[in-house]
Amino acid sequence: MFLLVSILLFIVLGSVLEGIPALVLFAPLLFPIARVVGIHEVHYAMVAILAMGIGLFAPPLGIGYYTACAIGRVAPDAVMRAIWPYVGALVAALGVVALFPWLSTCLL
Repeated sequence: MFLLVSILLFIVLGSVLEGIPALVLFAPLLFPIARVVGIHEVHYAMVAILAMGIGLFAPPLGIGYYTACAIGRVAPDAVMRAIWPYVGALVAALGVVALFPWLSTCLL
């Protein structure tokens, strides 16, 4: 349950803030709790970074989404439908990494 709430929190933070400020603000609060709950630090860090990456490109608040639209010189409304399969693939990958911790810690 803690991991699910953390994923949702980091998705929201990733859409509003960039990655480094979000980690600087919330890593000192959430990483000790994750350790107490029994989540490996590397696994939790990978889940947090993937969740913030989803928030970065998730419309309507994702900063990366609007940056990509500006670079491509296309209106954000015109490509709103095209971004959802990409966000869906990112959510699926995050779900796999969150459900199978050995994927992120097998090389340690």
